[in-house]
Amino acid sequence: MTDISAQADLAHPAERVWRALTRPDLLVRWFTEVSADTGTPDRLLLHTAGLPGFDVAVDVEVVEHREPEALVLRCDEAGRLSRLTCTLTSTVEGCRLSVTESLEHGRWSTAQRADRERYYQHAVSGRLPAILDWLAFREVDLRRAEGPATVELPVIPLFDQPARDRRRLVWVAVLVGLVLVAGAGVWAALPAPPRPVGAPGPVTPLPSSAAVSSPPARPTASAVRSSPATIPPRPATSRNTSLSPRPSGSTSPAPALAARYATVTTRILGYTAEVVIDNPGAAGVDDWRLVVTLGANATVGGATGAQWRQEGQVVSFTGPAVPAGASHTVRFDVRDPDLLVKAPRGCAVDDAPCAGL
Repeated sequence: MTDISAQADLAHPAERVWRALTRPDLLVRWFTEVSADTGTPDRLLLHTAGLPGFDVAVDVEVVEHREPEALVLRCDEAGRLSRLTCTLTSTVEGCRLSVTESLEHGRWSTAQRADRERYYQHAVSGRLPAILDWLAFREVDLRRAEGPATVELPVIPLFDQPARDRRRLVWVAVLVGLVLVAGAGVWAALPAPPRPVGAPGPVTPLPSSAAVSSPPARPTASAVRSSPATIPPRPATSRNTSLSPRPSGSTSPAPALAARYATVTTRILGYTAEVVIDNPGAAGVDDWRLVVTLGANATVGGATGAQWRQEGQVVSFTGPAVPAGASHTVRFDVRDPDLLVKAPRGCAVDDAPCAGL
């Protein structure tokens, strides 16, 4: 039996994720289009033809439905039979979604299996979180009937002005405050103005009469040459050491790995990133370490192409060997509460900074 698996930690409750898994109007936004069989409610058609790892559309039958914990589907892909299982486990921050497809009849090629697993992982760790964020914001908007708007800034009444004018005044006040803060920061960072030509410098006290009448004696030339304070000793290493020819038996070190960073997709509360590790050397590299520094309170929800571990803002990735002249791709999903941040703060492979960041 061959298994394909994907997993993601989601910052949303299981009930919301369950809706994205079971509602056709939401499933099409992050996975694929779905058609229901009007005669049999438990049978569906997934329009997967043309997706990575899929040849044709898939006939699906729901065999287990435990809301909001597990959904099991029996899949028929032109005679290739498999069982697709989606499980939701509650976590401190939300829930963990695990997707596993077990092949029961037929076979996948190596490339097809890899493309299929990559598409599952990208869907659950990149596109699904974006839909869940969108659902969360819609739920906030739907509460407007219960009281004041929850997605707008609170407005204090000013002289019985209309609500639109009051909101405009609040936004103008916020913008003016930001401009003042930015201007103060620029003013503080400016260097001090230069002193005008001819302006008097700082006043220093005049020397006493005793000091004027008896100036210190000038040291003799011999004293200057012999004084260690005047002529510091020459360092032990001489120019001959730095210019000495390299021994004939020495060899140059092997070229280090290089890495290229790119933000693949973005969403409201995070992004999906990709790092391509290149080995330009003539020998394979078995041991490497990719270190990514995230913003404050950002976390990795899932990754493909490497094993990972997060400690604070630093995430370490390790993976398989990179052959000589070849490349390896690491893709990871980041949840970041900062709406403006769509890339990590730092990226390096074996202490070499990543290009593109």
